[in-house]
Amino acid sequence: MKIARFSHRDSIRYGILDDGEFVVLAGDPLFAGFDTTGERVPVGDAVLLAPVIPRSKVVCVGKNYRDHAAEMGGEAPAEPLLFLKPNTAVIGPGDTIVRPRQSSQTDLEGELAVVIGSIAKDVAAERAHEVIFGYTIANDVTARDLQRSDGQWARAKGFDTFCPLGPVIETEFDPSSGAIESRVNGEVRQRGDLSEMVHTVADIIAYASAAFTLLPGDVVLTGTPAGVGPFTAGDVVEVEIAGLGTLRNTVRDA
Repeated sequence: MKIARFSHRDSIRYGILDDGEFVVLAGDPLFAGFDTTGERVPVGDAVLLAPVIPRSKVVCVGKNYRDHAAEMGGEAPAEPLLFLKPNTAVIGPGDTIVRPRQSSQTDLEGELAVVIGSIAKDVAAERAHEVIFGYTIANDVTARDLQRSDGQWARAKGFDTFCPLGPVIETEFDPSSGAIESRVNGEVRQRGDLSEMVHTVADIIAYASAAFTLLPGDVVLTGTPAGVGPFTAGDVVEVEIAGLGTLRNTVRDA
């Protein structure tokens, strides 16, 4: 089931994608369930928004593909390498990534994103599926020069617009495999498979929830394959995951 958050007639709605239309939901399905209003909105009449705005945090995993760890000059960590993005970094499909004045190199990092559906603390890996609402696509935009100079990642990863999400949430998705590809102006920059993750989605949720409570609407980014690299103002950046669609954003300078 594909769930969208969208704007229609000056209001924000939620809907289930069905044959070119959104079946409008009575409220946010994370909290209000899947009751419908009886209204249907053609996809062409809606403006897609970020499918979720995390209530508290975006949890990210660094160097979770061996080839990416190697291109960054190291090895994949034995345990998930966690960092956070603020929820103010989130934008939706079609929104504009803004390259900050402080940085001269902004890189794309296409990733699978997990949307948490219930309060999760000390969740065992074998029960991780119980706290997952669904999956979407993310671009972990990074100011690479600041990541190097700062010595930690909060600023480099946390600028406004540095966490595009979308286009929809898929509630029935198998994260164990699937092609992931990132493009800039149609040129392929990254190409990998979700099966190449060092730490699985279940392992990441278990590890993260042992450190801090995950709340409904929190988003977990699962790492990026090799091929990360820069984009500039005027570019069109796309991340595609088989079964989830394509997340597309334009770019401008601040």
